[in-house]
Amino acid sequence: MQRDTLVFDLIRQELERQRRGIELIASENFTSLQVMQAMGNVMTNKYAEGYPGRRYYGGCEIVDQTEQLAIDRLCQIFNVEYANVQPHSGAQANAALMLAILQPGDAILGLDLSMGGHLTHGSAVNFSGKLYKPHFYGVGKEDGLVDYDMLEAKAREVKPKLIICGASAYSRDWDYARIRRVADEVGAFVMADIAHPAGLIAKGLLNYPFDHCHFVTSTTHKTLRGPRGGVIMMKKDFENPFGLKDVKGNLRMMSNLIDMAVFPGTQGGPLEHVIAAKAIAFGEILTPEFQSYQEQVQKNAQAMAAAFTSRGYQIISGGTDNHLMLIDLRNKNISGKKAEQVLGHADITANKNMVPYDDKSAFVTSGVRFGVAAITTRGMVEKDMEFVVNAIDRSLMQADDAAALAGIKKEVNEFMSQFALYPEMG
Repeated sequence: MQRDTLVFDLIRQELERQRRGIELIASENFTSLQVMQAMGNVMTNKYAEGYPGRRYYGGCEIVDQTEQLAIDRLCQIFNVEYANVQPHSGAQANAALMLAILQPGDAILGLDLSMGGHLTHGSAVNFSGKLYKPHFYGVGKEDGLVDYDMLEAKAREVKPKLIICGASAYSRDWDYARIRRVADEVGAFVMADIAHPAGLIAKGLLNYPFDHCHFVTSTTHKTLRGPRGGVIMMKKDFENPFGLKDVKGNLRMMSNLIDMAVFPGTQGGPLEHVIAAKAIAFGEILTPEFQSYQEQVQKNAQAMAAAFTSRGYQIISGGTDNHLMLIDLRNKNISGKKAEQVLGHADITANKNMVPYDDKSAFVTSGVRFGVAAITTRGMVEKDMEFVVNAIDRSLMQADDAAALAGIKKEVNEFMSQFALYPEMG
């Protein structure tokens, strides 16, 4: 079979793009080489519908061991009793969890997408807003913090069957205990979607959701630094507020409902090669080095926020507790869309993002989101945030000067050459 040089050339180009630029998309990170290698292994050939020890196909003895290892390591990381590692993405983890505990038309309550929430938390264009009846809470207009009074009032008004906490563009920690109190009052489940801060939570740097939330979902990339995928977790038995048959206080019964919702409810065969990569990433998370990495992520984010603030940029909520920040650019007279394009010309990758109470559309936006997980993996520390923010500021202030942007791009490429990325790949 002839080697497909066209595709492999594009892969090489993508490697070079990642090496020479500053990666600030908060949803992205760089896996270890061994995680990537695992994703390209012979387990991709194995069909394994079902779960370890209970498959619909023969020949699963080895992949059973790999998947069970991933489950065991994930349970150890978060000190939980149940984990499903099969979801192909965070969105599919959320879809399966909702399928397991909700009926079509049930009310759900999540953070509004325009306030930093996620598509799968009730957006009208997503399954969550089409299958269920979505309601939303938001953040304060003045402080940019989750308005827990609004959340409580809305919960008492609509009596949702599921309250969702978690976000894709919110830089502060969550009060899970307060959310659980109101959930118990109205008879709701609580799901924490920790896709973004999962790595920080795993190492005790942010609040632990599992004591207060019935269910926790996450992606396995972002701050967990693994392959692209999703997981669902539970810590313990709980009193079921809806009287679902045979599940009250029974972790096994509830876990069976979730397992069935993943397969056959929302997915077919699991990606066992990706699950192998998840197992490796989870092993990396259990090392002391990963603790140091997450601590550096938090330090870098705070250093970056301080550097932006010193230059007059408005950070939603006034700072960050995790790995990301959302910046309102309206006082800089540039849209999020234009900022994303301009930064791209300087080999700085970020994404436009709506800010709370935005007066621009989702296709234009008034904000831009930055995250430091990927550049921290590259080896950057606090002092390097000054160069990064200076390059961003100069780019945005010279947005229409092609020559200036070309000069900044050269500086960025030279700066990034000191931070090796996959040197083993040549």
